[in-house]
Amino acid sequence: MIATLDVADVGRRALIQAMRRRPAPGDVPGLRWLDVAPAAALASVRPPGLRRAVLLGMWDDEASAATFAGTHSLARRFAGNGFHAVLRPLRAFGSWPGLPADVPRSRVTQYDGPVIVTTLGRLRLSQAVRFLRASRPAERAALDADGFLWGTAAARPPFMATVSAWSSDEAAAAYAYADATAGHPRAIARQRQKDFHRESAFIRYAVVSSTGSLPGAPPIEFTPDVPT
Repeated sequence: MIATLDVADVGRRALIQAMRRRPAPGDVPGLRWLDVAPAAALASVRPPGLRRAVLLGMWDDEASAATFAGTHSLARRFAGNGFHAVLRPLRAFGSWPGLPADVPRSRVTQYDGPVIVTTLGRLRLSQAVRFLRASRPAERAALDADGFLWGTAAARPPFMATVSAWSSDEAAAAYAYADATAGHPRAIARQRQKDFHRESAFIRYAVVSSTGSLPGAPPIEFTPDVPT
C-alpha cells in the first residue's frame, strides 16, 4: 500500500468541482480511499479558503496511483501546479479506510530523511468546539517546533486533516510525544478522554518520490525512499 499527497492552488471553481466529483473506491482501479478538501493555515481562526486544495489518496500500489495521476481528470486539476508526492507509511496510530492494520506503531522509526505526517479524522460534529480548542494549540506548537518545515490544515467537515513536513523522523516524534504539557500531547490526552472523531489516524510517511514544491515552503530535499 502507498499513499499520495497533492497540494495545489486550483481555484474556487475547480476545487468545488473536485470535492463534488471525487472518485470512490471501485471507480478507479487500485484506489482504497481518496478525499479532497480546502486548505487552511495551521492554527488559523478563519475558515478555509476556496483556492488551495489538498488531495490525499491511498492505493494498492504505485502503478495504480501513477495511472490515476496520468489519466484522471481530477488529477489533471493538480498537475503542474504545486506539489505531488508518493508516500510509504512508516508508522500509524488509529484506523482509516485503506490503511493496513500491520503498519508499525513504533513512535520512532529510525528513518533517515525528512518525513511527512498526516492527521486524519471524521469529526463528530457534537465535538467540534472541543476539537478546535484542542487542535489550535497543537497546531501553534507545531509552527514553533524544532524540525518543522511546512504544514497546512484541510477541512471539509466532517473530514478534517493536517499535513506537515518535518526535517526528520525524530523531530516529528519529539513534537508529538516528548513534552506531555505541550500542545500535541495535550490534544491527544483530551481525545482519549472523549473522542473527537468517529474514526481517526495519525500517520508518518517516508517520501518515495516527489515533484514540485510545497506552497510557501523553503526548498526541501526529500530523500527518495528505497525500502530495504
